[in-house]
Amino acid sequence: MPLFDLADDELRAYRSASVEPEDFDAFWSKTLQEAREHELDARFEPVDTGLTTVLVYDVTFAGFGGHPVKGWLTLPSGATEPLPLVVEFVGYGGGRGLPHEHLLWASSGRAHFIMDTRGQGSAWGGGGGTADPVGGAPAYPGFMTRGIDAPDNYYYRRVFTDAVRAVEAARSHPLTDAARTVAIGGSQGGGITIAVGGLVPDLAGIAPDVPFLCDFPRAAILTDRHPYREIGLFLKTHRGRAQDVLGTLAYFDGVHFASRGSAPALFSAALEDQTCPPSTVFAAFNAWAHEDKAIEVYDFNDHEGGGPYQEAAKLRWLRSYV
Repeated sequence: MPLFDLADDELRAYRSASVEPEDFDAFWSKTLQEAREHELDARFEPVDTGLTTVLVYDVTFAGFGGHPVKGWLTLPSGATEPLPLVVEFVGYGGGRGLPHEHLLWASSGRAHFIMDTRGQGSAWGGGGGTADPVGGAPAYPGFMTRGIDAPDNYYYRRVFTDAVRAVEAARSHPLTDAARTVAIGGSQGGGITIAVGGLVPDLAGIAPDVPFLCDFPRAAILTDRHPYREIGLFLKTHRGRAQDVLGTLAYFDGVHFASRGSAPALFSAALEDQTCPPSTVFAAFNAWAHEDKAIEVYDFNDHEGGGPYQEAAKLRWLRSYV
């Protein structure tokens, strides 16, 4: 696929047209306050994986609504002192998978926590096991329009809240260092990472790759690929509701979380990415508030982005922070 989005100089100057809701901060403050009325109840159960270089814990904690959310905590074998912590969020349709799928970060001498995404975990990888017990209004198949009738009902309100609680759960383990915590993720996981970066004020850094869930007004009309296309297909049936839908999505747009970013950040974008178009990624990057930020750009890649090259870039980058 040849380049289809803005030129490089335009990308670096681009600003989203997404309108921030006046009560954005109040909405998220109330949401997290309600979640914290439930005990975190983080439980870490050792797992016999057959791996000798790492220790793995099957984690359960209380997310949105007190609902149980799963994760894996992986530590280097022999760890006795609190370690830098990498909290990871996964891409659309995936789950926490199996422990041996996630060995990179523990192999670098850090603690690694990966969160299961509620209601997902059935499209690729080793799967997941966290239900989403909340119902919603009629939605197009997928997750993008679940509860889109109102911000309080929207699916990603639950997911982003789970993600903040995941950071809290991972930090509660005695062998993790809360002061040296970074959030990472690709695609949907990158969008969740940006949200966490705007909602958790004391992270040491974030690294979102080819992030999803950014600049909804542009994404919904620029690409015909899923998952963004779910929005258009919903509106194809529910004619005349575009402004209402965009009004809901504004509470979950990575651009608005980015403007509250208070940690160093390493983004990545791919210029042939039709799933998460580069202008939508740059919309969040350009809005990221912390002055210590950088973006890796992969000129000839689609949504796979930098792949192992970006992992190497993150390993180099993290040396300065955790």
